[in-house]
Order: sequence, then structure tokens, then C-alpha cells
Amino acid sequence: MDFRVKQLSRIRVLPRPHQSFKLLLDRVPQVEALAHRSLEGLRPTLQWLYGARRRLATCSVVLLTLWLFLHVMFGANGMVIYRQKRAEYQGLQEEINGLQKENDRYTGQIKALKTDPSTIEKEAREQLHYARPGEVIYVAPAPVPSQARETNAARK
Repeated sequence: MDFRVKQLSRIRVLPRPHQSFKLLLDRVPQVEALAHRSLEGLRPTLQWLYGARRRLATCSVVLLTLWLFLHVMFGANGMVIYRQKRAEYQGLQEEINGLQKENDRYTGQIKALKTDPSTIEKEAREQLHYARPGEVIYVAPAPVPSQARETNAARK
């Protein structure tokens, strides 16, 4: 058997740290030249931005204020929606109060019909057309439907 190790071609030898540092130092002048060229190309733009910084800041504040105003007035929970909801709330409160009064009135009628003999007699007279001896009851005729009220001009 042959136990000798053959040279492996796939093993990569990593450079030593001092070699990497030396390669990096060799490229420093190129990187400095690139940074200098980039800075010289950007210099007019940077000078304009520096000169216009107050105008830019003022415009930014104005735009932020305008956006905030529009959001507060017309946003999802803005003043316009708030006023609509408040009006709707007041309308619903009025409706609740009206229904509560109607409920109280019906409760009073039910209580009176259960306990008060004069109320019971009144309801019997109105709904069942009851009368005491010697009384005469007049009943109004039922209203005529609107289709039955035809004139002679409509028939022709």
C-alpha cells in the first residue's frame, strides 16, 4: 500500500496578514486620488447646498407645516371627520332621548292599563265601542282609498 500524500491542487494558501496589509498600503495612493477627484467633482454642488441651506431649511419647514396642517384637517381622524362624527353623535343622542321618552310613555300606559280602572274603561270604550246605558256612539266612516275617489273628468 502506498500512503504517500500527493500534492492537492484544490488547497488554497491564504496570504499572511502582513502581506494583506502591504497590498492595502500599495493601493492607498490610488484611493486617495479617486477621493480627491470625486470631491472636486462634488465641490460646486456642496458649495451651492451650503449657500442655500437656510432657504432649504425654510422650505422644508414650510412643507412639513403644510403637510401637518392638511393631515390634521383632512386626515383619517382630522377635524372634518371629527365634526361629522360629533354631529352624528348628537343626532344619535337626540334619537336615544326621544326613544327613551317614548319607552317611558309606553311603560306608563302599560302600568295604567294593569292597575287603573278608568284607563281600562277608556280603552274598552275606544277600541271595542262599548257604551254605558243611555249613551250614543258615533263612528266616523272608514276613509275612502285614493283610487276610489275618481271624478267624472277622470272617468272620461
